[in-house]
Amino acid sequence: MAPPVPPDGGWGWAVVFGAFVSIGFAYAFPKGLAIFFKEIQDFFGTSYSEIAWVSSIMLATTYGAGPISSILVNRYGSRPVVIFGGLLCGIGMVSAAFCTSILQLYICVGFITGLGLALNLQPSVIIIGKYFLKRRPIANGLAMAGSPVMLCTLAPLNQFLFDNFGWRGSFLILGAILLHCCVAGALFRPIGAAPASVKTQAAEEGKDALKEEVIKDAMEIINPKETKTEEEGGKDCCEKINRYLDFSLFKHRGFLIYLIGNVLMFLGFFAPIVFLAPYAKHIGIDEYSAAFLLSILAIVDMIARPTTGIIANSKWVRPRIQYFFSFSITFNGACHLLCPLASGYTGLVVYSSFFGLAFGMVCAMLFETLMDLVGAARFTSAVGLVTIAECCTILLGPPIGGTLIDTFGDYKYMFIKCGAVMVLAGTFLFIMNYYNYRMLAKEEKERKAKEEDPKFVRTENEGRNNWNKETVQDGPELEPLREEQGLKKEVNGTNEV
Repeated sequence: MAPPVPPDGGWGWAVVFGAFVSIGFAYAFPKGLAIFFKEIQDFFGTSYSEIAWVSSIMLATTYGAGPISSILVNRYGSRPVVIFGGLLCGIGMVSAAFCTSILQLYICVGFITGLGLALNLQPSVIIIGKYFLKRRPIANGLAMAGSPVMLCTLAPLNQFLFDNFGWRGSFLILGAILLHCCVAGALFRPIGAAPASVKTQAAEEGKDALKEEVIKDAMEIINPKETKTEEEGGKDCCEKINRYLDFSLFKHRGFLIYLIGNVLMFLGFFAPIVFLAPYAKHIGIDEYSAAFLLSILAIVDMIARPTTGIIANSKWVRPRIQYFFSFSITFNGACHLLCPLASGYTGLVVYSSFFGLAFGMVCAMLFETLMDLVGAARFTSAVGLVTIAECCTILLGPPIGGTLIDTFGDYKYMFIKCGAVMVLAGTFLFIMNYYNYRMLAKEEKERKAKEEDPKFVRTENEGRNNWNKETVQDGPELEPLREEQGLKKEVNGTNEV
């Protein structure tokens, strides 16, 4: 049966609104919680590094549980997964309101709420692809705008809730607000799902039960083949894993460069956002003005993302988008290196504006550059592998920054660390992408030389199938070249004739 054709509108716009809400909470909620950190730190008498683990665990769980979310969506669909994720978010935050230790906050806010946010993020991205084809860039842009809009709203809202209800009462209210993710998930109506009759379902269940009984009896009778069956079961398990995660990507040169650079970048990516509001309070700025810095960052981020997308899609930047991505990371790091020079509130407003611009530039190209390297066919597996690797440095980044604050008693060393790491990551990506582009051009030149060789032309028709298999194994970087066969070849987003 052919997959249903995306309607490119209609109920799809309701789906976009639901994705706007769920994606907005998934990305913005861990950052917005930083408003409560200083007060929670004073309440429990913890260090900066200990309180930073709350956001770190939540972010790492949200990113690291991405593959689990994808598997659940393939099994049950987007709607039930998002609704269940919304329930987890609400339960996690309500439970956090009754915590009596920082360890309990790690579990309730970090793991439970983080897992709920992970179950909101991936299904929302997937369902948009099912409802839209021609208008998908617009739909994705509107849905992804939920992140800066939610952050812009949550920052002053959290400060208002804390002033009126304290951090425990605020967590109760935030738990209720996160239940709106269930409403958003209810909008994710399955597309093209034909309703089966009760009789058909009962017949299918009967057949499945009969098959299970027959298989069980056969396993009891055929004892000599038990070892072989276990080996086959192991192979089947590996095949199922490879269906979701293509581990051959680790032989892909461009993917490895992207992975190493991004893992290094995330060591300093989120810590400045987590500590921005506490830093402002530390230097004597009032609570609402400190929270407003996050709103300024979010507003600039909101403008920067679509603008960066337009620039990156231009004919001048698109062929070498990896260089633009490297520049964005380096620019982000330079902002953090200059942050200690901002001594007053005006300086922090300027820093927040440039930080929002740099943050939006990186986020706008984060997945686009990955697809440019590995191609659309392997993109799903690549995202899963990248998020698993990135969650380690996402987990460690803020606590390392908090340790520096505890050790030196000054926030500037945290900003310098984050800036230095991101400048290093951007420089690494720039140099290695230059090397990758040179190697791809050299490999393409050698391939054309082989095609023009008379001996190669004479045997080309006989060995075409074997040649294709060998090039997939030996040169996985050239996969984007084989996605559109013909005179026009795609080389990492570059069209060459």
